[in-house]
Amino acid sequence: MQRVSFKQMKDGTQTDYEFLMAHEVEYTRGTADRLLAALEQLDESLSGYQVSRLEHSTQSATRAWRDGADIDWVVSALLHDIGDIFAPYNHDEYAATILKPFVREQCRWCIEAHGDFQMLYYGHLVDGFDQHAREKYRGHVYFDDCAEFCERWDQASFDPDYDSLPLSFFKPLVQEVFARKAYDPTHTQAPALPLTDPVQARNRA
Repeated sequence: MQRVSFKQMKDGTQTDYEFLMAHEVEYTRGTADRLLAALEQLDESLSGYQVSRLEHSTQSATRAWRDGADIDWVVSALLHDIGDIFAPYNHDEYAATILKPFVREQCRWCIEAHGDFQMLYYGHLVDGFDQHAREKYRGHVYFDDCAEFCERWDQASFDPDYDSLPLSFFKPLVQEVFARKAYDPTHTQAPALPLTDPVQARNRA
């Protein structure tokens, strides 16, 4: 069988859907590589900063790595702006949706909210923006984590003189995360972790 027999989903057979499921499982194995390719396209997205969007992404992830952050934080930092190309008005939600089946809720929530948290740094300088957009989340269990994510890794990562690690360095980490079973509570419901680990940071120095 190379194609299903149906023209409407309601007419499909068990054989059809077993065939499709096998193809879907095989296709999902390439998710990490497709995401890495999409990151490379960030070089063609919004310009005007002193660094490219790809450099901003690798710089954010490098800072996370050097702070001793665990794999969920590092991969989340790398992918946090991947929606810039296709979802410029809700890039944070876009990235969070990609990450949701594979990383713990702490990281997913911070990525989804980081756009509002970033307003602190420039919202008062642009008409129609709310510098204090983050305040609607005040009291949330991950509020401080997102604030730290933005301060340490996001807003700071526009430095053309920073020695970022290359995208290739992060490839095994992305592959490891996206090879996980989707929505496995072992990962998605894992306990929260600090953004920084001084011992790990020294080991990586």
